[in-house]
Amino acid sequence: MTFPQRLHAGFASSGPGHAILLEITREFAVTEETASPASRVASSKRLEPLRQIDAGVLSIAYYEAGPPDGPAVMLMHGFPYDIHSYVDVAPKLAAQGCRVIVPYLRGYGPTRFRDPATPRSGEQAAVGADMMALIDALGIRRAVFAGYDWGGRAACVGAALWPERCIGLVCVNSYLIQDIANAMVPMHPEREVALWYQYYFQLDRGRAGLAANRREIARILWKQWSPNWAFDDACFERTAVAHDNPDYVGVVIHSYRHRFGLAEGDPQYADIQRRLTALPPITVPSITLDGAGDGVAPASDGAVSASKFTGRRVHRVVPRVGHNLPQEAPEAFAAAVMELVRG
Repeated sequence: MTFPQRLHAGFASSGPGHAILLEITREFAVTEETASPASRVASSKRLEPLRQIDAGVLSIAYYEAGPPDGPAVMLMHGFPYDIHSYVDVAPKLAAQGCRVIVPYLRGYGPTRFRDPATPRSGEQAAVGADMMALIDALGIRRAVFAGYDWGGRAACVGAALWPERCIGLVCVNSYLIQDIANAMVPMHPEREVALWYQYYFQLDRGRAGLAANRREIARILWKQWSPNWAFDDACFERTAVAHDNPDYVGVVIHSYRHRFGLAEGDPQYADIQRRLTALPPITVPSITLDGAGDGVAPASDGAVSASKFTGRRVHRVVPRVGHNLPQEAPEAFAAAVMELVRG
């Protein structure tokens, strides 16, 4: 049983004569299913079988579940995770009639670049374009875009630039389109400490460190970002094998250098990146989620990003949950998706 408290935070102006309602929900209790580790899919469970399809510059490996004619949902994972962030979410959505697509991002798992000469870019424009290329390749007209971390950014890019293709957005940590022009503005030192890996990756020492110690770095980040999540070795290894992709290091390093304006983007995404520079608003119905135990992106009331959502937007804080919210709180994530599916 949950006891939501809805706080109407008033109207935030996003332009002359325009107002949006930010509805903030904090979940004060956790269901027995959420609280019990026994309710989770076992760490040995894998999202299989995988399918492979050529989409844009990639041959994308993805998992699909649910009826092919159901409302489509794109579930996009983050760094340093993989599709198994959705190992509990995907079957919940499929059981409710959704066509669920869970792709490995560029640089992860069996996803591969089709041309060896393609730059191993990890920029936001590229991951957004990859998602759109995938739904085109699959013949999907419209879908819910849902994700966290890199995958949340891809979902935000798609929702902002191609709203006609987006039923609605579910995103962890609110508006994730990067303001690269202001990336060098420092935050409070306590926030900077959590970003140590981003600064490490600016150095060749960091690139070499990621290449040599990708599992060790991922495990440290999992623990720091989700201090209340008691994942086991089998759970970690199920995901860590996805980081053995030969392009993982190149894509990750480019992503963290590009976001600070310290690496050039792939020219084929220059127009998309130019459009993102304006920090376009998200006009589709949106549900944003924060984990109250997130060790890298502290939970907020969502007010700071309110002006970036010009359609109806609901913001929720999920107790104790860390950065990998879909895997730590699949019920909350799946419920948010279904709200948008049902309209």
